[in-house]
Amino acid sequence: MAQTALSETALDVQADVIDTIVITAEDDNQPGSSTVATGEQSGTRDTAEMLRDIPGVSGSRIGGHGTDPTIRGQSQNRINVLLDGAYVHGGCPNRMDPPTAYAPTASYEEITVIKGVRTLEYGGGGAGGTILFNRETRPFYEDEPVRASAEAGYRSNGNIWDAAIDVSAGSEKFFGRFIGSHMEADNYEDGGGNEIRSGFEESNGTLILGFTPDSDHRLDLTLEAQRTDDLLYAGAGMDSPVSDNDTIRLKYQAENMPGMLDKLKIEAYRSEVAHVMDNYTLRTPPMMMDDMRAPSTSDTTGGRIVLEVDSDIGHWKMGVDMQNNDRDADRFNDTSGNLNSVLWPGVSIDQTGAFVELEHDLDLTNRIIGGIRYDHVTSDASRADIDPPMMPMSPNQLYSLYYGATAEKRTENNWGGLLRFEHDLDSGDMLYAGISRTVRTADATEKYIASNGMSPDARWVGNPTLDPEKHHQIEAGAVLRGDKWELDASVYYTDVQDYILRDRNHNNGGNGNATIYRNVDASLYGFEASLNYQWNADWSSNFGLAYVHADNDTDDRPIAQTPPLEAVASLDYKASDWDAGARVRAAAKQTRVDDDASTGSGLDVDQTPGWAVVDLYGEYRVNSNVTVDFGVDNLFDEEYAQHLNRSSAFDPTQIQVNEPGISAWVKLHASF
Repeated sequence: MAQTALSETALDVQADVIDTIVITAEDDNQPGSSTVATGEQSGTRDTAEMLRDIPGVSGSRIGGHGTDPTIRGQSQNRINVLLDGAYVHGGCPNRMDPPTAYAPTASYEEITVIKGVRTLEYGGGGAGGTILFNRETRPFYEDEPVRASAEAGYRSNGNIWDAAIDVSAGSEKFFGRFIGSHMEADNYEDGGGNEIRSGFEESNGTLILGFTPDSDHRLDLTLEAQRTDDLLYAGAGMDSPVSDNDTIRLKYQAENMPGMLDKLKIEAYRSEVAHVMDNYTLRTPPMMMDDMRAPSTSDTTGGRIVLEVDSDIGHWKMGVDMQNNDRDADRFNDTSGNLNSVLWPGVSIDQTGAFVELEHDLDLTNRIIGGIRYDHVTSDASRADIDPPMMPMSPNQLYSLYYGATAEKRTENNWGGLLRFEHDLDSGDMLYAGISRTVRTADATEKYIASNGMSPDARWVGNPTLDPEKHHQIEAGAVLRGDKWELDASVYYTDVQDYILRDRNHNNGGNGNATIYRNVDASLYGFEASLNYQWNADWSSNFGLAYVHADNDTDDRPIAQTPPLEAVASLDYKASDWDAGARVRAAAKQTRVDDDASTGSGLDVDQTPGWAVVDLYGEYRVNSNVTVDFGVDNLFDEEYAQHLNRSSAFDPTQIQVNEPGISAWVKLHASF
């Protein structure tokens, strides 16, 4: 398990801050990416909750587990999330389990957050950005045949316990590694003393077997299982008794190959998610509501081949990838024993893509990076004709009622591209500008969700005729450094054709006000800035600021669920064997909302007041192998909520979940 730090490249254009940070100068030529080494000062938190400390990254809380990340105001599959190279799509139509819910931090060395479009490698879409969870087992040598580390932590608010071990052994040619983690949490209290449903129990085990015949070739087989039980959600009308994931990965990499071929990467993976949510196992059903249960599955198979080639005109990266996701979900009335809704009616979405990129040096200080990507997408729903008994309608009946269409097989041919110019200044400073086009296909919920309700306004119906989103983005940024400071800043503007808007149907007579999806034109613009300042050898500060403005241009109204202006500032002291720091996290009041379901989408609960909280943290290094991290979050026990909220699993009711109140935490790390 790696030590917690934030590793910034020398060309980084987003200085992201997570707790105390260490800035290192590693020139990996990846402007716009930030790497978070997992481990110490995550402070026993949900993975996506930790990522919210980064300027430009937000998240919608549903409980104590499963916070759904947002980058530059874009969420869900507008950002690409890869877990050690694999796409793991959650099993809940209401996103109780986004991909980050299956990524406990103890299981990964580092998390890389890429804001905006920097590469076309990781699949179609991803206009908001990409989150990469990475593992890397270091080579073994004769003098170090065994490595081991362990950690244990506790957080007072919610009575959260966690522990993890990481044991590996090997030789120069073979190795084996096991990573195991466990976390238990009760409900926490917000700053007003209110108990928030947030308890859960999570266990994860990962086995990695590797073959390294020499320093240039590597083959890894990874088997991973995660079991999460008794998840309580304040931000939904259901809880989840069971949410499981099994993933297998096979990865081969070769470097320094003869001829022009510099690197070859081949990866394959299979993920199987089984999820159950209901309203009676872990809570008492509301009066006048029957016992409801919704089992679901989400199986994803994929792979990629990526080549890197050096030539006279520059460095090429090219590849092909595929991804198939099959999803099924039903909702049953367990009181009567009847099927209520076919939520995901045998949905299958297949994507096959190819890309090529070239990095070309114009001279010693100027370069261009350009690329093109093609994706062939097919989608189908094989169970759309299943008609539940009694009054509920089949998926096709719902689609026909609201869109005049049924779930026929559909095909898309999507083209994207990237062109960026970078100019190096003195002392590692940089200016850059870029344009990109990314195309995102609608996901299984947007296309095919088919949730019956007691009344039309409680229905939730996907649109099988949706066109894919086309994002056209322009961005400019700079990295400027002085003797004691470093400033990273960027601005961006995105024009979106066929933005997929979750909305209400206001024009269907007696069947009106259902939750639907439609294409609109939209625009987003914003900025991010980070300043790191070294006051002297011992004291340093970090400041971060992020803002995004999002408009539904077709209807001339704000796009719901857009975060407000957010800021973070910290002051840190570093001694020989201990560190200490204080941090202020803050957000402005969000007044640009779409909170009226009778005229708009109603996806915002309301305008959200501004807030500011203070955190304290520190670390004591007992020796070279043992460290103790500690802190107090929300020192003054403020009662507040992030603007981003979630929807009930039964109906389109929006629920905003308050953040935890004051919480002390401690974490012990030991390596052997």
